[in-house]
Amino acid sequence: MSAIPADLPTPTTDEDPKPYPALHLTDEALLHASLLRLLDGRDDRAARLASLRVLGSAYRGLGWRPWHAAPIGAALLAAPGVCLRRAWRLVERTAARVSDGPAWWPAEVIGHDRDVDTIAALTVRPLRRLPFRAGQAVPVCTPGRPGRWRWLSPANAPRADGTVEFHVRALAGGSVSGSLVHEVRPGDLLYLGPPAGSGLELAGGADDLLLVAGGTGLAPLRALVEQVAEAPVGRRVTLVVGARTFADLYDAIALDKLQQAYDWLRIVPAFSDDPEAPPAEQGTAIGLAIHHHRPGQHVYACGPPAMLAAARRWLPIAGVPADRLHLPTLGQR
Repeated sequence: MSAIPADLPTPTTDEDPKPYPALHLTDEALLHASLLRLLDGRDDRAARLASLRVLGSAYRGLGWRPWHAAPIGAALLAAPGVCLRRAWRLVERTAARVSDGPAWWPAEVIGHDRDVDTIAALTVRPLRRLPFRAGQAVPVCTPGRPGRWRWLSPANAPRADGTVEFHVRALAGGSVSGSLVHEVRPGDLLYLGPPAGSGLELAGGADDLLLVAGGTGLAPLRALVEQVAEAPVGRRVTLVVGARTFADLYDAIALDKLQQAYDWLRIVPAFSDDPEAPPAEQGTAIGLAIHHHRPGQHVYACGPPAMLAAARRWLPIAGVPADRLHLPTLGQR
C-alpha cells in the first residue's frame, strides 16, 4: 500500500531497547485507517483523544517529521489540505506528550463472557506485555472497525501472565462497543494503544478508599481493589456497586470472590429500582456512597454520565474535599 512513505524509519534492530512493529500490511492499513478516521471528524472528543494517543506514539516511534506530511497527505486524497494540516499539528503536539513505546500492541482474545446480554468481559493476551497501571485507560481497536479507537479501562491490576481483562457495554450507536460485545470471539486479534492516565489512578499514602461504580465503571475500580490487595498498607476499602435491579448486576462471581478473600474490603450493592432488595441495598450508588462515606477517605467514582453528574453535585455537599474526589477524565464508547 502507498499510504506510508517508504522513507519512514522503523527502528527494529536488536540494539533498540524499545522495538516498534514493522510496517507490514496490517500495521500500514491500521495506521492509514486511523489517520482517515481522525480526518473524518465524526468521532466525539474522547474517541479523538484515543486516536491522537495512538497516532502521537506512531509519530514519535516512527520518526515522522513535518516534511512527511506531504507524502502522507498525497495518499489521503479524500482529505482537504487544511484538515490534514490541522490534524498533523494535533498529532505533533500529542507526540510531544507521550513517552517512547509502541503505537499499539496486538492482543489475542482468549476469553469472552457475557453475564448480562449487553455487557461482555473480554480477556486478552498482548503479544508483548502492556505496561499499564490500575485505573488507567487504554485505546482499543477491533479489526472489524479499523482506525476507530475507543477508551477502555482494564478491570485488573497487572498480572504475572500479562493478560488484561476489559468490561464493555454495547451502547446504542456505539459500533466499536457493539462489535466487542456481539461479534468478537476468542482467537480474534484486537489492537491496544498506549495506556493513559484517566484520573482514577490510586493516590499515594494509606488512606481508606470509597469506590463508587455504575455499570462498566466497575472495571477500573475493581483494578484498584486488586492493586490494594498487593500491598494493603492498612487500608480499608468500601466498594459501592450500582445497578438498576439484581438481574442487572454483572461480575457478581468475581466480586463475591474478592469479598471472601479480603477482610479489609466491604462490597455494598446499590439497587435503584429493585423493591425486593434489602433496605440497606436500596438506592442509587451515589446515595449509598454518601451514607458510607467517612472523613479521610479518598473517593473514586466511575460510571455513566448521569451518575458522574450526581457525584460532582452531591459528594462535595456531603463533605468530600475536592482533592479527595477522583472522577474519570476520559470517556469510552
